[in-house]
Amino acid sequence: MSSDNQWSADEDEGQLSRLIRKSRDSPFVPVGIAGFMTVVSYGLYKLKYRRDQKMSIHLIHTRVAAQGFVVGAVTLGNLLNLYLVFSCL
Repeated sequence: MSSDNQWSADEDEGQLSRLIRKSRDSPFVPVGIAGFMTVVSYGLYKLKYRRDQKMSIHLIHTRVAAQGFVVGAVTLGNLLNLYLVFSCL
């Protein structure tokens, strides 16, 4: 394989530089990460006041909300990318 392949992993690339590169390629990646962290933080905060709800149900609802935010951010980013590509044609 050639060394200029964009899909090959760079050995000296750290996690932060990879995140910065992915953020430049797709600006909705940090939005998805921030939304995920916000939903999880809120879910952990509300864990104390869940009243009669079982913990497993609360954790499932938190997980679904966090995943839904990430999927929504990725979908919105892809739709924006498609709009920009097809509007330039």
